[in-house]
Amino acid sequence: MFLGNVFGLTTDLAIDLGTANTCVFVPGRGIVLNEPSVVAFNTEHNRIEAVGTKAREMIGRTPQNMVAVRPLRDGVIADFDAAERMLSDFIRRSHRRTGWVRPRVVVGVPAEITQVERRAVKDSTLRAKASEVYLIEEPVAAAIGAGLPITEPTGNMIVDIGGGTTDIAVISLAGLVYRKSVRVGGDEMDMAIIDHMKRQHGLLIGERTAEQIKIEIGSAAALEAPREMEVRGRHLLEGLPKSVIVSDGEIREALKSTVDVIVHAVRGALEKIPPELAADIYDRGVVITGGGSLLRNLDERLRNDTELPVQMAEDPLTSVVRGAGRMLSNLELLKKLAMD
Repeated sequence: MFLGNVFGLTTDLAIDLGTANTCVFVPGRGIVLNEPSVVAFNTEHNRIEAVGTKAREMIGRTPQNMVAVRPLRDGVIADFDAAERMLSDFIRRSHRRTGWVRPRVVVGVPAEITQVERRAVKDSTLRAKASEVYLIEEPVAAAIGAGLPITEPTGNMIVDIGGGTTDIAVISLAGLVYRKSVRVGGDEMDMAIIDHMKRQHGLLIGERTAEQIKIEIGSAAALEAPREMEVRGRHLLEGLPKSVIVSDGEIREALKSTVDVIVHAVRGALEKIPPELAADIYDRGVVITGGGSLLRNLDERLRNDTELPVQMAEDPLTSVVRGAGRMLSNLELLKKLAMD
């Protein structure tokens, strides 16, 4: 028997299991958790020391007996044990419930994950004490979260740029007309910045510093006013701490190949959809969402390359989990859109 309601309170959850961050939504309470998808593991005592924000703070600063790992890579589970422990911790903290209540869970996953990868996500969530698990493609959930009328007979195009993947979908009549997932996202941008700092400045920086550079001066098209930033790291040849000044122009060039992949994937989608839906999208435009969509002027770059209206979702970081959460109250639509 599914214990979906205990003492009048729902136990259902929606989870956006992201490469960079995991969000949890509870009906009636909204988003109750939004933390980095990181687990700190003590190798000496074989135990988890921290999960989420506390674990992320340990990245690059752990002692020899401690490792900070990210259970997901490119949008799918890479470390099953760490993913299960992370999910269990997030579900427990989100619920404020007794241990015997087992929630029904909707999980957002990349559009083109394999059958094996689907099974891995489902099994990890079930072992984390879920009673039922529904997998929903992230662009579909993002479209619902962004308020697109996906059940109407019109074309809706969404581009969800996450940490590990960029998912592109065209949806009409509550069905996917086109889907494409490329394993490029915010993490790839960070790695491009790390590589650039090594090649151009001989400076070794960590993932957190690269992300900060991306947030502060990263862009996909030229900025109105130039920006600069001081970056600190370890010099590869001297082995000593050093700082350099980097400009928005050189970071934009470092990010160019990653941004090009996203733009090419969007153009490819527009070339493959039926003409009637293409006409709808020409009128309605493209909606972008996900953390990667926050890169400055990415909407402008897409607008210039596609010649279509491009707008950002109202809350791009939480579109997927909000959409998945709304589906918990529409079981018929949930079962129709859930992946097998």
